[in-house]
Amino acid sequence: MTRVLVIDDEPQIVRALVINLRARKYEVDAAHDGATALELAAAHHPDVVVLDLGLPDMDGVEVIKGLRGWTRVPILVLSARHTSDEKVEALDAGADDYVTKPFGMDELLARLRAAVRRAEPTGAGEDEVLVETDEFTVDLAAKKVQKHGKDVRLTPTEWHLLEVLVHNTGRLVSQRQLLQEVWGPSYGTETNYLRVYMAQLRRKLEADPSHPKHFVTEPGMGYRFER
Repeated sequence: MTRVLVIDDEPQIVRALVINLRARKYEVDAAHDGATALELAAAHHPDVVVLDLGLPDMDGVEVIKGLRGWTRVPILVLSARHTSDEKVEALDAGADDYVTKPFGMDELLARLRAAVRRAEPTGAGEDEVLVETDEFTVDLAAKKVQKHGKDVRLTPTEWHLLEVLVHNTGRLVSQRQLLQEVWGPSYGTETNYLRVYMAQLRRKLEADPSHPKHFVTEPGMGYRFER
């Protein structure tokens, strides 16, 4: 049974999440502050975390950093903060997805299921060498891409961008993280680079570049690779 750790200081939200999750056969632990959350996570090893950033004792980003010190558990951030900077900060700290309050329960549960599914061993991981979609295949070991059986020529920058996204299959990768991993640590705001190179990847690999299926944009936040 999947265990969920809910971290939020608003009792009505915690109650609604606990009721809905337990009705769907999830095991649920709940914490109203960051310190309790970190203790529960260490004791019970949840399969997924739903975290509000506005906690009474510490910022939710600190909770993310505390968890990321020892676990790769999927973290779904739930917050009333709407600015891109705050969302990006949470993603850079290691969150996997972001839902803004107020939220629809169906959407939240769908994102939670997706986060759990992506964390399963069958998903693309660091040790996976061959990643296949219905359009193209990425061979990480050979640094080769084929589309419908034919080699696709990528520039070194295009390949590096693709590699980072594929290693994070299903996860939202922030603009800053992509810029720093592909172009270097001194980069972080040159989002026009990303737009240009993502357009090139889509043109080379997507069936319909104007309606991308595999290279998904989260406006103002980052990009996600989906199989």
